[in-house]
Amino acid sequence: MILTTKARYAVMAVIEIADNKANQPVSLLTISKRQKISLSYLEQIFASLRKSGIVESVKGPGGGYILGKNRNIVTIAEIIKAIGEPIKMTRCNNVQKSCVNDDIKCKTHHLWSGLENKIYEYLNSISLSSICK
Repeated sequence: MILTTKARYAVMAVIEIADNKANQPVSLLTISKRQKISLSYLEQIFASLRKSGIVESVKGPGGGYILGKNRNIVTIAEIIKAIGEPIKMTRCNNVQKSCVNDDIKCKTHHLWSGLENKIYEYLNSISLSSICK
């Protein structure tokens, strides 16, 4: 399965914010230390998460990040999609609509495509609040 480190880290980081019992902004440095993720990598990830509205930045002393949407409606699939990472099982890409060449799909294309859809459905059924319980 092609689920990138970037996607996993984005999910871990957003869960860190959603599970914050103090309901205060969480700094990227705090997330970096707790999850053992590079701070510069988190900065890249959060640029996309901010653009999608999943998180909002809070400036000033005690600043950091808070959820930009209700944790009951944000799904794991939405987080992965927000950072531009696909949930992918096939070798096809958006430009080349085939697995092999010349618009030919491999014999297992529909198998992997179906699995891709099931994974997406599963991740789309899990909200942040269900993980933070």
